[in-house]
Amino acid sequence: MLQLKDLTKSYSPTRQVISNLNYTLAPGEYVAIMGESGVGKSTLLNLIAGLDHPDSGEILIDGRSMAALDDEAATKLRREKFGFIFQAFHLLPHLTLEQNVALPLLLKGEAAGRRPAQMLAAVGLSGRENDFPRQLSGGEMQRVAIARALVHKPALILADEPTGNLDPDTAQGILELLRNEIKANGASAIIVTHSHAAAATADRLLNLSKQGLHEATRAARATI
Repeated sequence: MLQLKDLTKSYSPTRQVISNLNYTLAPGEYVAIMGESGVGKSTLLNLIAGLDHPDSGEILIDGRSMAALDDEAATKLRREKFGFIFQAFHLLPHLTLEQNVALPLLLKGEAAGRRPAQMLAAVGLSGRENDFPRQLSGGEMQRVAIARALVHKPALILADEPTGNLDPDTAQGILELLRNEIKANGASAIIVTHSHAAAATADRLLNLSKQGLHEATRAARATI
């Protein structure tokens, strides 16, 4: 599904965030990535999503190099295959919650139907379809963003601290929904998190450090 080859990213000559990183994410695999602050976890997701560009190396989706795609083809690929859950919610303020959630379906040229309302209900926002983002708390906006990321059943889900603004009980329900959607749709997923509860929902736990991505140690797994 996803292959990273010798990926390197620096923000200055003295600040190399990712160095010669290699990793292959198999179809249907759900992994959690943990690591110290500033090690490059969010940068890695931005690179995979095409929101940033590596200094060197290659990112392949289903064997296709992202660098070889023109803007139109890259945009089409992201719309059809990716679901993004990032710390900045990026809700459109002039659209209702249901309209915000429906966007990925509409951009794919599909009829929205009842799926957006069903996803809002799944994240605990039933009856709020016609509200606007300005009427929401930060945690509620995060739940709308999660519903939007999942609504079109993407093949690859990228999530950056998806429960960072949620209380523990709400977070647990959202994590169950996330895992259920991933498994029901045969999706691959990468979740970047500081939360051990969130990491525990994944199939595998990886640690990102300056030495690259590696399977978490037994001690790290035992704390989850």
